[in-house]
Amino acid sequence: MSVMRTKSVEQAIRETEEPEHQLKKDLSGLDLTVFGVGVIIGTGIFVLTGEAAQESAGPAVAISFVLAAIACALAGLCYAEFASTVPVAGSAYTFSYAGIGELVAWIIGWDLILELLIGAATVSVGWSQYLSVLLDTLGISLPTAISNAEDGVFNLPAAVIVLVLTAVLVTGVRISSRLNAVIVAIKLIVVLFVIVAGLFFIKASNYTPFIPPSKPSEGESGLSQTLVQAVFGSGPAAFGVSGILAAAALVFFAFIGFDVVATAAEETKNPQRDVPRGILGSLVLCTILYVAVSLVVVGMQKYSELDPEAPLATAFRDVGHPLFADFITVGALAGLTTVIMVLMLGQSRVAFAMSRDHLLPPKLGKVHPKFGTPYRITIFVGIVVAILAGLLPLSALAEMVNIGTLFAFVLVSISTLILRRTRPDLDRAFRVRGLPVVAGLAVVSCVILMLFLEVATWLRFLVWMAAGFAIYFGYGRTHSRLANQERESAPARVD
Repeated sequence: MSVMRTKSVEQAIRETEEPEHQLKKDLSGLDLTVFGVGVIIGTGIFVLTGEAAQESAGPAVAISFVLAAIACALAGLCYAEFASTVPVAGSAYTFSYAGIGELVAWIIGWDLILELLIGAATVSVGWSQYLSVLLDTLGISLPTAISNAEDGVFNLPAAVIVLVLTAVLVTGVRISSRLNAVIVAIKLIVVLFVIVAGLFFIKASNYTPFIPPSKPSEGESGLSQTLVQAVFGSGPAAFGVSGILAAAALVFFAFIGFDVVATAAEETKNPQRDVPRGILGSLVLCTILYVAVSLVVVGMQKYSELDPEAPLATAFRDVGHPLFADFITVGALAGLTTVIMVLMLGQSRVAFAMSRDHLLPPKLGKVHPKFGTPYRITIFVGIVVAILAGLLPLSALAEMVNIGTLFAFVLVSISTLILRRTRPDLDRAFRVRGLPVVAGLAVVSCVILMLFLEVATWLRFLVWMAAGFAIYFGYGRTHSRLANQERESAPARVD
């Protein structure tokens, strides 16, 4: 029984028409672009800009955003071709099932579960923190016992927002997209406000030096050092070119989520046209906004003085405009709401695809007869995320999101190239020119960013992968649809 058996593209598409697994096709290209913007603009733009500028890149953090965006764009082109060719829920998991084989598909699916579950739970905790800040400005203080899992007992606001969004996702992807569109509009208004208003407080001296001179990083040893440092015995240094690369590995988190657009391909009216537009359109728009915001914030305040937790709001407070800071806090709260929702949407669709393939229990993948959504897996995902967000401080685990996503990008890029060679006959509505070069550059750029992640992150990732292998060989390998088909087609043994 081969673990590298592949599912044909035709079979993958045919299975989407099964009544018990059929999703409603309600989304347009604009809906997908809004989904992409909704999940991308969040933690990265409101938080990571300050940390990356202060600790690694200085004013050149804008270059770090561009480098991270290039890595995402290269992988995004591969996603776009694959999603237009195989418009099936599951994103990288489904693509790899058709391109490389079942074991690799399971690895990516298990990897995406890590990325999306932990990502949604982590952002939920951030949402709770912003809510506490907003309530404090109104003179309302939540008891620590129910607002902070690290210092208290249970993070109730984080769990509540997850359960509310779970209910929204169960009722239908059309309602989810409309709510997302409203909140994304609010978020974009706030981001544009930061850019325009911030221009009036920029000091040219804050951009000097634009790339601070390189210096050895301090306090990094053992598991806290990057893989590059552990292998080669030195740095990356803070600042300089090496610092820009280290910052790019960090702010890569800011772009995580555009791949969620591909998970909604099966619910799109014209996926061959609209999925590539949604993926690439959201990436381009968000990159422009990220670069603009990062240039404004390091121009308003010296990079060494930025607040790593709330750089945008703090910068406006420091120039004497606390009301502007409160407005930005509201925008951050709205922004994180859509991030949570779209990450949970992506997680439920990946798990739905794995359940439909019987790599996970098939009963989990049942579609609601009225709403046309995979309601069982959506509710299950919501409960798990709510528990994680309510009970655990997830700062350390959140670092695993980057490595999981980068690894998935590497495998999708390879899968796209393999499918181009093994199935040149397939109708590709979106075809990447110079695919071998694009896919090769995507792999190289993602691997480089992975090397700048901490050793501890690599070790946690390997432990998670080991658990995934155990589940696959203990359950998925013998229960999958392809395994059942192999047994049914095998000639009967004559004793």
